Amino acid sequence: MAIDESLYPIAVLIDELKNEDIQLRLNSIRKLSTIARALGEERTRKELIPFLNENNDDDDEVLLAMAEELGVFIPYVGGVDYAHVLLPPLETLCTVEETCVRDKAVESLCRIGAQMKESDLVEWFAPLVKRLAAGEWFTSRVSSCGLFHIAYPSVTDQLKAELRSIYGQLCQDDMPMVRRAAATNLGKFAATIEPTHLKTDIMSMFEDLTQDDQDSVRLLAVEGCAALGKLLESQDCIAHILPVIINFSQDKSWRVRYMVANQLYELCEAVGPEATRSELVPAYVRLLRDNEAEVRIAAAGKVTKFCQILSPELAIQHILPCVKELSSDSSQHVRSALASVIMGMAPLLGKDATIEQLLPIFLSLLKDEFPDVRLNIISKLDQVNQVIGIDLLSQSLLPAIVELAEDRHWRVRLAIIEYIPLLASQLGVGFFDDKLGSLCMQWLEDKVFSIRDAAANNLKRLAEEFGPEWAMEHIIPQVLEKINNPHYLYRMTILQAISLLAPVMGAEITCEKLLPVVITFSKDRVPNIKFNVAKVLQSIVPIVDQSVVDNTIRPCLVELTEDPDVDVRYFAGQALQAYDQVSMSS
Repeated sequence: MAIDESLYPIAVLIDELKNEDIQLRLNSIRKLSTIARALGEERTRKELIPFLNENNDDDDEVLLAMAEELGVFIPYVGGVDYAHVLLPPLETLCTVEETCVRDKAVESLCRIGAQMKESDLVEWFAPLVKRLAAGEWFTSRVSSCGLFHIAYPSVTDQLKAELRSIYGQLCQDDMPMVRRAAATNLGKFAATIEPTHLKTDIMSMFEDLTQDDQDSVRLLAVEGCAALGKLLESQDCIAHILPVIINFSQDKSWRVRYMVANQLYELCEAVGPEATRSELVPAYVRLLRDNEAEVRIAAAGKVTKFCQILSPELAIQHILPCVKELSSDSSQHVRSALASVIMGMAPLLGKDATIEQLLPIFLSLLKDEFPDVRLNIISKLDQVNQVIGIDLLSQSLLPAIVELAEDRHWRVRLAIIEYIPLLASQLGVGFFDDKLGSLCMQWLEDKVFSIRDAAANNLKRLAEEFGPEWAMEHIIPQVLEKINNPHYLYRMTILQAISLLAPVMGAEITCEKLLPVVITFSKDRVPNIKFNVAKVLQSIVPIVDQSVVDNTIRPCLVELTEDPDVDVRYFAGQALQAYDQVSMSS
């Protein structure tokens, strides 16, 4: 009987793995670690792993789960001494057609290889890499490219030369998919190679990839530029990598040029600041003026980062003219990408250049017809304020901000509201009262709920910023004026504003000014107002004295519990219950 029981887990697994129901097969694979624990290390090695190796499931989801599970299976086969037994099933998975299964199998092999002993890597892992690289079907050759960097450091010099030669052949493979994989993994492989071979073998492979006739291979080689640049000495980098970057920036395929624009900062880091200033500025200017919008988007998004490497004079001379052109680009996405980073140029260029050159660009972008462009400018205004000061900012940009406060797109109005407390703290009380105070009240009666909600929160943040005395003079009277608005949704906003302001204003003002208004609202004809009154009263309880609660708040809640509307009764009951619990505990 004991023997039967010990066979039970594997029997169940075999049954489930052969089941037609994919979910059962998946569950079985995900329980592999449990089954392995039940079987013990030796039987896992001798029975479970060979069975998985012969398992010819054709469902990608099951194979993906198996590739993932095997990556963490070393403890279940007896530790790193036996890690090599996991290689055969993963080798099989490296040859399947589905890309995500192969990628996961390669990831698991790398994880296992990183833990294997050097002798085992030589005996088991390196031959596996060679077998995959020599595979008849392209899928195995693709997978092999991601494994060289694990095998290479541990093997003999003779085997190292062989692996370099095999990788060189993969870089010239007939199948573009294999060359793409070779280009993607070249940086990882190069990082493990000795400096002498880096300049010879790896650079020749790199040159093959950079001249490939497929743009999908060349664009992956762009990433290789940055990776190799970090490994080479600066003079070699300028000699070998820089000409490639300049050629790529003029490549006939826009996808390759896009990749250069996207990776530009990393490429600049690779070749160093001197070469960037002398050689890459013209290349970058070309990308900023590219005839493909996608390339201009990528290049525009890197303007500030690129200018950090240059001196302000170079940036003003070469980059700013392009920035001016991009601010009126025909593509809204280019203008949006520019708007998201252009504010960061102000600290780099200094006060005078910002006022003369950048402010007109900011203003034109603030008036852009596309809301995202306007939003991107608004959200970064503080960067400009640090450079030019609040007086100039308010004179030049504030009229545009006031105009945006009434923008037809509600998201733009919302962004302005969220920026108001920051603007208020920068402008100071006097300026705020003159220019922006009336706007804050106007938003309480906006047609869009999100705006009204943000406006109420905005009043609370302003009260915190300028203090209760200021709020008592400038916010409370204007809020209370609006309590008789005929539309119940606007009355709800006033109620919400009161509940947010009460904690900031303190007990005295709450009892004197705010609580009477809330009690009045409890007689409102609209049930939604009344049940919100119950919620607000519950939030006011901790702020005011016990006598106020007993004489004013509790009687009002008791009255609401007898309301004809079920929701009003419910929320009033909840508020009373919460109050009673607090009273009992205190």
